[in-house]
Amino acid sequence: MPSTVTPYLHFNGNCRDAMAFYASLFSGTVDLMTYGESPVCEEMPPVSSESVMHAQLTAGSLFLMACDVPPGMYQKPVGFAVALAVDTVEEAERIYQALGDGGTVIMALEETFWAQRFAMVTDRFGTPWMINCLKPCLDT
Repeated sequence: MPSTVTPYLHFNGNCRDAMAFYASLFSGTVDLMTYGESPVCEEMPPVSSESVMHAQLTAGSLFLMACDVPPGMYQKPVGFAVALAVDTVEEAERIYQALGDGGTVIMALEETFWAQRFAMVTDRFGTPWMINCLKPCLDT
């Protein structure tokens, strides 16, 4: 049984920019390796040398991995979203605004029956996100 599940995002040449944005948004750090820096650099097309072969973002308990896919192999993400659980309405609003800037809002940030705030947005890099700030549990 796996100890963690980690989203691995694919990008079409803009992985470095996306991961830098996410690191800034979530106050994290990014480690990355380009195809040109990898042990298999001789096997890769020269156009790929500056593309990201592997990146990982660490921000508290958030851990994301990503890469630029080889030329001609990119497919737009479908059928999933990176789900974020946040503790405050203010944090939900901050993240929603940042991810929505240049992106596409699927469901505006609003109160729902289960959450103080919930939203779905695809950011400017094409990554789908869900932002969830749960309502506090009430003792009965």
